[in-house]
Amino acid sequence: MAPVKVGVHVSIAGSLDLAVDRAKDAGCDVFQMFSRNPRGWGFKPLSENDCALFRQKIKTTGLLPVDHMPYLPNLASPKNEIWEKSVQTLQAELDRCGRLGIPYLVTHLGHHLGDGIAGGRTRVIKAVNRTLAGSDNAVMLLLENTAGEKNSVGSSFEHIRAIIDGIEKSDRIGICFDTCHAFAAGYELRTKEGLEATLGQLDGTLGIGRLKVIHVNDTKGDLGSGLDRHEHIGMGFIGEEGFRHILHHPVFAPLPLVCETPVDDRRDDRGNIGKVRELAA
Repeated sequence: MAPVKVGVHVSIAGSLDLAVDRAKDAGCDVFQMFSRNPRGWGFKPLSENDCALFRQKIKTTGLLPVDHMPYLPNLASPKNEIWEKSVQTLQAELDRCGRLGIPYLVTHLGHHLGDGIAGGRTRVIKAVNRTLAGSDNAVMLLLENTAGEKNSVGSSFEHIRAIIDGIEKSDRIGICFDTCHAFAAGYELRTKEGLEATLGQLDGTLGIGRLKVIHVNDTKGDLGSGLDRHEHIGMGFIGEEGFRHILHHPVFAPLPLVCETPVDDRRDDRGNIGKVRELAA
């Protein structure tokens, strides 16, 4: 079996191209980043120099970049001002990815804030349709499954399917599968049988071909807990044996794997990349 392609989320502090340097220094094959400050609505426009430097370093290193939407946008929000700003952010991020040569943009589907799952889904569909209609590049938008926390949209494969069914340019839609979120939402991943059952459901509902990126995260919450708390690989409820099954599975093994794991006195990013490679060997 070919070696897995694994990496982590890296900082863009200083300049965007430094994210590529940090990813290379950490031993990444793939890396995820925010193309801008993830904690605010405002952002600095990209210059042609920014784009050229980033693209050149990607070409030189051969690394695969993945962008992630910032924290504040909520595509399912019933609050019109927040929803509009979220749509504008999504539009801007798709454009930035196109200019930077980033093929994938990962987005959470948001929270309906008690207004009901159907209304939340409708707003997500409207947001995605509007942004893709105004996007002239080939960047693929990856919908990320959620952990089943209160008022969340997208914790089940069926909910994600209902969103995709409403999207006009569905060829521009893929899936980012988060292991922590799936497990917290009630999908068993720790055993061969459980993993096969989960992937069978995913294939039957969404289609395995839509899987483009995997967020490889252990979890501090037990099966079906609804708790979105990431843990070091093998140190949480999924555990090392669970990740052996995941990382040796022919569906997951060839896909880009991104760890969004803690950095603390127990382990750093290099340590989690190393643990993934160890368990995949």
